[in-house]
Amino acid sequence: MLHSKCVARPILRASRTPRLHCSISNRSRTQARAAVHPYAQRRQQHFIRSVVAITALATAATAIQWLHGSAPEVHAEEPPKHVDPVLEESRRPALSAEDSRELLSSQHVQVKKSWEHPGVYLWGSNTGRVAAPDSNEKYIKTPRRLPFFDGVLLRDIKLDRNFGAAIDEKGDLLQWGTAFSPNVKEPVRTLKGKNLVSCAISRDRIIALSSSGTVYSVPVSQEEQKTGPKPRTGSWIPFVSSPDTISYRIRTPSGLGWSEKVTDVVSGLEHALLRTSAGRVFSFASGTQDFPSKGQLGIPGLTWGTRPEGAFDLPQEITALKGFSIAKIAAGDYHSIVSDTSGRCFTFGDNSSGQLGFEFDADTLSIDTPTLLPTQRLYAGSPLHPTVTNVYAGGNTSYLTIEASAPSNTKTSTRSPNLKADTWAFGYGLTGQLGAGRWTHIQNTPTKIPSLSGLSEYDEKTNTIVPIKLAYISAGATHAAAVMDNLASVDVDVGNATPLKKGQKENDTNWGRDILFWGNNEFYQIGSGKRSNVNVPTYIGALDSAQEAEKKGHGLLEHGIKEVMGKEWSRFQITPKQKVRFGGKVVELEQKVECGRGVTAVYSAV
Repeated sequence: MLHSKCVARPILRASRTPRLHCSISNRSRTQARAAVHPYAQRRQQHFIRSVVAITALATAATAIQWLHGSAPEVHAEEPPKHVDPVLEESRRPALSAEDSRELLSSQHVQVKKSWEHPGVYLWGSNTGRVAAPDSNEKYIKTPRRLPFFDGVLLRDIKLDRNFGAAIDEKGDLLQWGTAFSPNVKEPVRTLKGKNLVSCAISRDRIIALSSSGTVYSVPVSQEEQKTGPKPRTGSWIPFVSSPDTISYRIRTPSGLGWSEKVTDVVSGLEHALLRTSAGRVFSFASGTQDFPSKGQLGIPGLTWGTRPEGAFDLPQEITALKGFSIAKIAAGDYHSIVSDTSGRCFTFGDNSSGQLGFEFDADTLSIDTPTLLPTQRLYAGSPLHPTVTNVYAGGNTSYLTIEASAPSNTKTSTRSPNLKADTWAFGYGLTGQLGAGRWTHIQNTPTKIPSLSGLSEYDEKTNTIVPIKLAYISAGATHAAAVMDNLASVDVDVGNATPLKKGQKENDTNWGRDILFWGNNEFYQIGSGKRSNVNVPTYIGALDSAQEAEKKGHGLLEHGIKEVMGKEWSRFQITPKQKVRFGGKVVELEQKVECGRGVTAVYSAV
């Protein structure tokens, strides 16, 4: 029982409530606390242990900071100072004017490459190792440079599936292919020192023309060149001559007038045509396997049995064309086509596919006399007057370019030119070589090629609408290419160190002429990378786009335009003639296209 005395006393405090003071012994107090709070000691011990642990951790942290010499400093937090934002500098270096042009235009890049890195691109059949002499690939599907011709300028090039012939800048003849020699891996110089300017090929011979008008007939075979009779060549010492290094025959026509010389030569598989500076035309047998027998020589009644005395391949004048000043000549496999300065056209030879432009007659498959083609009928019912400006032939197909003009008193639209430039085709077209959008076995009347006819463009220099004419057609045996004479720009300086010309802007770019291909594509000779035939003129990709895509891991696209480094690589445009500095001298350089027998080439020409 607890004994206590309780006295109520007033306490001077802020509180107005009286407080009760009890007088209890210490032991009694301890027993009372234990009785009232049995777990108080446990809570007090737990609190003490927590305080000790926190104190120990704080002491340890302070000791670590002290050992590392970085005693914490306590500062009042200052407000952040205002700092102006700094824009990140461009990581791309500043572009020069020339670099900007290259980004703006793929055509500018093509023109620049054609000037700085001239050479020869080949594609198509490689069974005769013509497209790639050092490769055993059967086909070269897209344009590929022939390393031998890197940095080389050519005057001419002609191609067969089994051999190739080219004339370099010095006027020497180069040959390659299995028909020349099975073991040759690159072009070889054969006829040298004649200053040749152009050449044509038959089935087994090369007809080359020199700047002086001399005509050479050279065998394709290297073995025949070595073993055949070799003419003697004079030297600078009077009355001294020596045998030439290879066998050949000179086939310059006799009876030429004073200052008259041969200026053009073309050839089919068995015959060749020569045109002189006086507008006369001669023909002769250009092959040795078969004598021409389909009237392609243009001399009525001429056969192997009725030929004149002497060598079988002596040139003879086509007398039926006397009195006409012939301006253009062309030869297909077994037919011929010519036009005069007055815009008239004459055809002769094989007409089995309508390639002469006359009605097919099973009883008369050939015509051995030059016959006037009635081109006026093509514009019957219109006021236009047609004039033939050029002729082309390849295989069993023929082509005409015609400029049709209206009489001066005829009213024409201000939005269209007064002159129409059209392209016509006739002959065999089953594999698309007519280019008219149809697959035709026999086309015996000229049909217009819509993609190459009636085109026009705006000329900013003259502020007028002008017709887009055809620069030329290269007709192969079964395919063809057309180079358009559209407005081009090749006046912009290239190179970072070249100053701008007067009136030239930094964003001005170069661009070339449009070039289109069509016809048989059995050997990938179109250059699109596909094998299907094409019956409408179409564009292909830039010459280097396949190699660039290969390097960057991009495959070829299905169309002519290709993707390189994520950028659209534009269609191929061919560079027109322009004076450029190359090899330490100024040369007049252009790119040309040559369609052969299943093979195609684009080369840098002078």
